[in-house]
Amino acid sequence: MALLQIRRYPDPVLAKSAAPIAEIDDEVRTLVDNMVETMYAAPGVGLAGPQVAVLRRVVVIDCGGEEDPQLIVAINPEILDRDGESYEEEGCLSVPEYYAKVKRSSWVRVRYQNIDGQVIEMETGGLLAVCFQHEIDHLEGKLFVDRLSSLKKGIFRKKYIKILEQQQEQL
Repeated sequence: MALLQIRRYPDPVLAKSAAPIAEIDDEVRTLVDNMVETMYAAPGVGLAGPQVAVLRRVVVIDCGGEEDPQLIVAINPEILDRDGESYEEEGCLSVPEYYAKVKRSSWVRVRYQNIDGQVIEMETGGLLAVCFQHEIDHLEGKLFVDRLSSLKKGIFRKKYIKILEQQQEQL
């Protein structure tokens, strides 16, 4: 397994849509293994193909934490239904050190294929529902900051420039 480079805003690959995966072969399995290792090493609770410059519809999610890992590998995930409203703080491995409250659905029904090709359909709420929505957004070329109001996007850009400047100073 290998750690992959996580692309960071404003990398143009993050604004591109990912293509469906037609066949789950050894190449896809290796990609998934590398994505899982990268997500845990970051550390994060989710990672999508475009975040590692792979424009394929695959995400890995683990909202269980160190004490209770609950890894989900979702190939070609889609949201079938959603309900409710949630306004939770989100962060992103592609937008390090920046967090903002984002309006999402509080409940989703999703369908995806697991690594064995089985079609899984599940209903979920809470953090896992937010994670699915966040990661599926990545597959559509959207970041959580794209969901902010115009005013908050302007604040984000100013803050993020300062974050990047501080990171450069530390190098």
